[in-house]
Amino acid sequence: MTIKRTGHRYIDSKSGTTIDVWFPRSNKEIGRSCLAQKVGIIKSDFVEVEIASVDDAPKSVEDAYLRLHLLSECAVKPNEINLDGVFGLLANVAWTTAGPVLPAEVENLRELIASEDHQFNVTSVDKFPRMTDYVIPEGVRIGDADRVRLGAHLASGTTVMHEGFCNFNAGTLGSSMVEGRISAGVVVGDGSDIGGGASIMGTLSGGGTQVISMGKKNLLGANAGLGISLGDNCIVESGLYITAGTKVKMPDGSIVSARELTGQSGLLFRRHSQTGAVEAIMTDGALWGGLNTALHSND
Repeated sequence: MTIKRTGHRYIDSKSGTTIDVWFPRSNKEIGRSCLAQKVGIIKSDFVEVEIASVDDAPKSVEDAYLRLHLLSECAVKPNEINLDGVFGLLANVAWTTAGPVLPAEVENLRELIASEDHQFNVTSVDKFPRMTDYVIPEGVRIGDADRVRLGAHLASGTTVMHEGFCNFNAGTLGSSMVEGRISAGVVVGDGSDIGGGASIMGTLSGGGTQVISMGKKNLLGANAGLGISLGDNCIVESGLYITAGTKVKMPDGSIVSARELTGQSGLLFRRHSQTGAVEAIMTDGALWGGLNTALHSND
């Protein structure tokens, strides 16, 4: 499948480094303007980008930005598109209220726009911008846009509360409540709830290569953590962090490593309040009550 889109590109005027590219959903030539461009620190043009196969690694900054847009537009799902080498392609950028510039140009930008009626702020210094500056997903609420990177995949019906976070190449496949952290590569199924302060292991650091996923109608309790995949209708008790090596006591008394339970459905993971042992018991996952549908009607 060949993908061809027209984007508006910002370029550092001195070095010629591509800073970012915005691809309108309409595929029209729609320009942008900002103070950094007005004072000449960056310049812009239109660029046509073609991806012959999303199975091939991105070849340029422009190629990488189009792939991130496709993810945030929900045109492709996380882990179904090749993003190998994306960190090496993207420049580290100072994302400012006067436009994106290379970090070394921030002081120069402050000086050149000093006469403008503008309260200047640097919102972040990162390779990835906020998703909402490029793509507004359909049927989604986001409490704090700074906490969702471009390349996040948020399906209609998802609500990301203010402390929720979603990295690139990760996200939800249906209506979900996100009050915790969805790390890179993680996929969360329809009807699942990631409680406040909860965390799901990603693949960016620590040598991790196992992609973690949550199936449908799961509850990851507040301040819990997940290092294995869950099937459907599972519950992880608040405050319990399960890694692949966590020793888990089964209903028959046997002890297994949590990795042996990856992908299984209908399990409740809890810590025994007296012995401290981690246990897994068969349960009806519907016991936690499911999502409040009124909170996920985001039209």
